[in-house]
Amino acid sequence: MNSIPKQSAHRALTFAAVLAVFFIVLNPVQAQCQTTLTIFNTTLGELNQPGTEISTEDLKAILLLAVTPVLDVRFPQEYAISHIPGAINIPPDSAADPSNVEHEAAEIAARYRAEDPIVLTCNGPFCGKSKRVARALQAPRYNFQHILRYQLGLPVWRALGNTVQTDLDGFAYIFNRDFTAVFVDARNPESFRADTVACAVNVQPGEATAANDDGRLPLLDKGARVVVFADDPKLAKTVAID
Repeated sequence: MNSIPKQSAHRALTFAAVLAVFFIVLNPVQAQCQTTLTIFNTTLGELNQPGTEISTEDLKAILLLAVTPVLDVRFPQEYAISHIPGAINIPPDSAADPSNVEHEAAEIAARYRAEDPIVLTCNGPFCGKSKRVARALQAPRYNFQHILRYQLGLPVWRALGNTVQTDLDGFAYIFNRDFTAVFVDARNPESFRADTVACAVNVQPGEATAANDDGRLPLLDKGARVVVFADDPKLAKTVAID
């Protein structure tokens, strides 16, 4: 049986990835001829910026396909505390000037090919980091050709009702420093009663409304952090989405 040369296979995969992203980004634009823009499918619309800006709906579709990498260019601690689920951290050099993004650009170029589509994101509309990284990657030295930016970033992602992921270091940071945070143990009641995190509350799938009413969740403080954990990530995500 004849095998497909590796170079041809790489080209085919790259073409498929670019084509998938192309349709994800363009379909909402086509739909705008018939439907009204909403906060979910709009962007900042800034002119003369590097790369192509995408909406929250675009990003969700890209994450669902799990083909195009979503790169979070914030500091490691920021990423550990909260990041878009599925995003990969490309942190800056801690010793470098924050405005110098050469470290991040070099790291991305070492991991991905210039023809591969990538998504950059950072701290939202007023964060210029993803723009600086995009501009560096478009320079002749790297010549990246398919850069997308989710410029709305983590703040708008959260504001639109989406959950974020917290790593173990972020969990420890919140537990030790944020005394208004609520920790939700989503495991079954028996496991919760046997052993859990200090001051955690037990909330099962489908109990969010009841937990709001009975005081387990902060009904009046909508700005409070709610950290959901379990021995099964899918269970934790289900309760967090509730």
